[in-house]
Amino acid sequence: MNVTLLLYLSATLRALLSAMGAVMVLSGCAFDASAPVTNVSAIQKTAAMTTRASGSFDVKIIPQATDGNDNPADTLPSRMLLDKQFHGDLKAVGKGQMLAAMTAFKGSAAYVAIEQVTGALAGRSGSFILQHTGTMNRGAPSLIITVVPDSGTGELLGLAGKMNINIVEGKHFYEFDYTLADKP
Repeated sequence: MNVTLLLYLSATLRALLSAMGAVMVLSGCAFDASAPVTNVSAIQKTAAMTTRASGSFDVKIIPQATDGNDNPADTLPSRMLLDKQFHGDLKAVGKGQMLAAMTAFKGSAAYVAIEQVTGALAGRSGSFILQHTGTMNRGAPSLIITVVPDSGTGELLGLAGKMNINIVEGKHFYEFDYTLADKP
């Protein structure tokens, strides 16, 4: 596929993400088998209030070749690496992978992504995983971003929540409604 088509697809995907009010971030998700096991049931028994974290984030989307094809624009679904830097109440880095597909009908597309977020939320350090599901149906966006159950580590053990993303004048903002047990 030529460079012009690759640029067109990249611009179309960015427009889709902007219209959906979302940019996803995901790349390598790692499992640390050496992490200590904590009594999760004790955390689940602690009542937690919903808190809202907000701020901005920067994102890089890096198209990837798939199925032995060296040209990322030739593949469907498209696969991308995501690299985010969160600012504000969530000071963290997000790494992940995204799969996206557009249809021949302008304004219809979809993406899924898994993102590992590592850093500090309200001063508590750890990591967690976000699951993204986005659909655009003839221009009508739908986006769901949730914390994968039991994915919190460190001081974020027991984290649950949902994230909303807004894009205003090309700048990305998040609102993260979450629950987290009190520190032991």
